[in-house]
Amino acid sequence: MKKGITSVVLIGLSLVLAACSLNTGVASLYKEEFPLHADIQIPASFKDNAEDVISIELEQNGERVEKVESPDFLHAEIWKQDGSLSFPMEEVEQDENGAFYVKKDFDEDGLYFIKLHASSNGSIITPKKQFIVGELSDEELEILQEGAQEEEVDHEHHH
Repeated sequence: MKKGITSVVLIGLSLVLAACSLNTGVASLYKEEFPLHADIQIPASFKDNAEDVISIELEQNGERVEKVESPDFLHAEIWKQDGSLSFPMEEVEQDENGAFYVKKDFDEDGLYFIKLHASSNGSIITPKKQFIVGELSDEELEILQEGAQEEEVDHEHHH
């Protein structure tokens, strides 16, 4: 009796394990993803009373994204850490060489954030980067040393 039950269990396990084996063509059934990557380049210093340029390089599938129709959208929003200054989200500009950039005149010193909203070929990213304009206040220095937790301000916009 014990041998019969053991045999049935072994046969059952064999069938279950055979059903779980990998099918060699399974990977082709899934959509292949090509994540979008952004490199936000902040100027080393900011000029008084002049527009400063923040450059953005996009890469997808190992290639630089530089066509006008791709990315599907590329917007940037910039705000000061304490919430006292916030530039509205706007479309990122592109020069004749295909480089993306944002121009802003920063009249106030402080700790700032820039957040991109980008999409290309189904990949959506929202990278954020902090940067410093001019001199920081003692409070901002303390915040920066503690790990720069941004002020909770609603920056969510829908496309």
